[in-house]
Amino acid sequence: MPALVEGVRAGDRGTIARAITLVESTRPSHREAASELLAALREHTGHAVRVGISGVPGAGKSTFINAMGKRLVEAGELVGVVAVDPSSRRTGGSILGDRTRMAELTALDGAFVRPSPSGRHLGGVARATRESMLILEAAGFGVIIVETVGVGQNEIAVSEMVDTFLLLTLARAGDQLQGIKRGILELADVITVNKADGDGAGPARSAARELSGALRLVIPDGRRPPVLTCSALTGEGLDEVWQAVLEHRAWLESQGTLSARRAQQQEDWMWAIIDAHLTDAVRESPTVRRIRAETEAAVRAGTLSAVEGSTRLLDALVTDIREGGLDTL
Repeated sequence: MPALVEGVRAGDRGTIARAITLVESTRPSHREAASELLAALREHTGHAVRVGISGVPGAGKSTFINAMGKRLVEAGELVGVVAVDPSSRRTGGSILGDRTRMAELTALDGAFVRPSPSGRHLGGVARATRESMLILEAAGFGVIIVETVGVGQNEIAVSEMVDTFLLLTLARAGDQLQGIKRGILELADVITVNKADGDGAGPARSAARELSGALRLVIPDGRRPPVLTCSALTGEGLDEVWQAVLEHRAWLESQGTLSARRAQQQEDWMWAIIDAHLTDAVRESPTVRRIRAETEAAVRAGTLSAVEGSTRLLDALVTDIREGGLDTL
């Protein structure tokens, strides 16, 4: 453990990768080691600018991060990226191709790109995204970017773990309708319409105007997120987008809400960990495993309701806890 902590603090890329692999593991012994690692690194975290980037598939999130990350590295920043890749519901596997789409950024010494499978975790992020962010912060990265899976209106989990939530959208994608919907849009701190180049420049500006108008309906009072246009392909507008991110962070600090936001995120993280451990406990319970197949078959056949089935499995978990037959908790 001391060598792992020292390697992370020194910014050794191999050690950083091993540390993130450790916190992603679900093995009980690894979870204990991960907890020890994060405790040792705690005092070295909290300094970075944390940005979450979401948007519909095809909005160009990876291309945007590649272009933005390169500009930041060239400006002297150390940039860490946690790119969440969707996992197959059938096989559980992930392609983890974000490093390919961010090849130029990945090749820079001032950047570290880590693709992570989403697994069964909902909300567009992976189970260990927060832990990965903290490891990158402790390694000295001053800008942490989280790229979400890109699944639509319910992809809001990333807003609960970053300082600034950046929403990437496109022209001709039902912009005004999306703007009126309450959901991912009202949680965004900065919005930018990507692919504002060539023939798409005019439609992008029109989409930005429509989104601005829609936001006045969704957020009638208080701070409304700026709506910008950019092109990850040409680089036009990227500086303005990053300036908007920094201005939002400065606004949080001026309002005294940055510390409060991060404190609330810590509490949310605590309950997320509890939820994850309870889910693991149900799956690993010996009694649950014995009756699981039978219970699932009864629910599928309609002889047992979902409520009755869940109660039966939870009762089995409680029995194991009382009898000391469960190691997970």
